[in-house]
This record gives sequence, structure tokens and C-alpha cells, in this order.
Amino acid sequence: MSAPSQQPPAPTAITLHQKSRVLEITFSDGKTFHLPCEFLRVYSPSAEVRGHGPGQEVLQAGKKDVAIVRLDPVGNYAIQLAFSDGHDTGIYSWDLLYEYGMKQQRMWATYLERLAKAGASREAACGRS
Repeated sequence: MSAPSQQPPAPTAITLHQKSRVLEITFSDGKTFHLPCEFLRVYSPSAEVRGHGPGQEVLQAGKKDVAIVRLDPVGNYAIQLAFSDGHDTGIYSWDLLYEYGMKQQRMWATYLERLAKAGASREAACGRS
């Protein structure tokens, strides 16, 4: 007889704070995460950002002022976010959003290190589209 599988936490509330550009997510285990739009954009699960395999990630620079303009449910397991820079292909599963919440500080530090090594900035470059 196998042990019952542990159900991963599911969101009980999702609130998009437009002014602060933060997605607030409360999960069924009581944890609440505040995920900035910029963080969600630079860590989009889309192939455009992640690539198609290890080492193919594309560093996302100039996303400091990006906002979420639309949030669409995907079945009962995820949301699709549309950002103010036109990016809208990432599907964020509940498991992924929970993982991002748990690892946010380390992931953000890694992102800032990658930007610095590349000589890139969080600020949008003027005159670039």
C-alpha cells in the first residue's frame, strides 16, 4: 500500500497590486509571497527567456518598470501573465509560483549578479525598442 501523495499548496488568493507592481499570492498552507512584476518577468518560464535547454537562458535586462497588464487563468493549475513590454508567453504553474516565493531572495541575487557580469542594467535603455 503506497502512502498518500502530498498535495502541493494551491493559491487561496491572488492580488495584483498595480501601483507597487507586485503580485501577492497566498497559498493553502498559509504562506503569502509578494512577487514583483520585474522578478516574474525576468524569470518567465517561457522558452523565449529560459531557452530550450541548460545554458540557453536569455538574460532579461531593462525590466525595472515592467508591469503586469493581464492575468489569465490556465485550467486549475496556472496563470498566464501579460506584461507591459509585450511579453505574454509564460505560463506560471502554482508549483512554480510557490517555488519562486520560497527561493525569491536567492534568485534575485543571482539575477543581479548576472546583470553586473554582463554590464547590463535593470533600467530600460533609451532609444531601444
